[in-house]
Amino acid sequence: MMRHSVKLLAATLMGVPLIATAQSAAVQSATDYPMKPVRVIVPTATGAATDLQARLLAQKLSASLKRSFVIENRTGAGYTAGYDIVSKAAPDGYTLMASSVAITFVPALRPDLPLDPSREFAAVSLVAKAPFLLLAHPALPAKSVRELLALAKAQPGVLNMGVANGATTHLVSAMFASMAGVKVTLIAYKGSAPVMIDTISGQVHLLFANVLAALPYVRANRLRALGISTVERSAVLPDLPTIAASGVPGFDVSTWHGWLAPAGTPSALINKLSTELAVAVKAPDVAGKLAEDGGEAVGGSADQLQKLIAIEVPRWRKVVKESGMRVE
Repeated sequence: MMRHSVKLLAATLMGVPLIATAQSAAVQSATDYPMKPVRVIVPTATGAATDLQARLLAQKLSASLKRSFVIENRTGAGYTAGYDIVSKAAPDGYTLMASSVAITFVPALRPDLPLDPSREFAAVSLVAKAPFLLLAHPALPAKSVRELLALAKAQPGVLNMGVANGATTHLVSAMFASMAGVKVTLIAYKGSAPVMIDTISGQVHLLFANVLAALPYVRANRLRALGISTVERSAVLPDLPTIAASGVPGFDVSTWHGWLAPAGTPSALINKLSTELAVAVKAPDVAGKLAEDGGEAVGGSADQLQKLIAIEVPRWRKVVKESGMRVE
């Protein structure tokens, strides 16, 4: 028994220097990082919101860390082409991903693809978030969310809502109808632009859209803003009530953008990137661009983003299941 204990103690003590060496190497690598260009995978097309934000932040990181952060747009298969590249990359900090909230609902929409964002990626930073506006054609006899709910309940199934098929607004619209307890017809389009066009022309009654895209039409009285999707009002439209305070308690949805790395990336590298991104996103020029979209520069920690992903994945899975949503 004594001999066994001595051997166990010796083995334990022998392992201590190895652990210390590994930890020291990780810290050292974070100090020197990056030593070569870093590629940032963006799973959307050039010009999309995620792409624009990624490019702004990549410029800031390139300047502060003295190495190039190169944007690579990898589209296809409903975002999953980009996800696949990052999940299979070496966890060394030289392949990162700028993603949106889509990474949390794609698993529900594509059950044929084995994607688990909580396991396949390491969160780096929640950089920004922005609300949606609930909008109506001005001819619709509803000037508030409460009036809309009364109208929808009096005429179940008559009102329709345009959605971009498989996009965030598709899920937000389904979630709104469910939480509000109303029956509206969701009309799926191939993109958000035709939804906006048909709502402005009066062919569609309602839609959810981001502030940047919708605000010019609201100010021109071509669309009517009924409510905002977050629990707090927007600084861009401070007089617009929230949907949660207008008859749909608990309704709180935003689009968000975050940076991730392959699972297994050392925490020292994650922490360094998270700190740098927090500084970058709150730079006046970047924060100003976000504000134009009604957005907020967050610059949150890796833990904050990891927790958000863990909440969002089952949330959207429930919405998809209950709505019977299908993406073609």
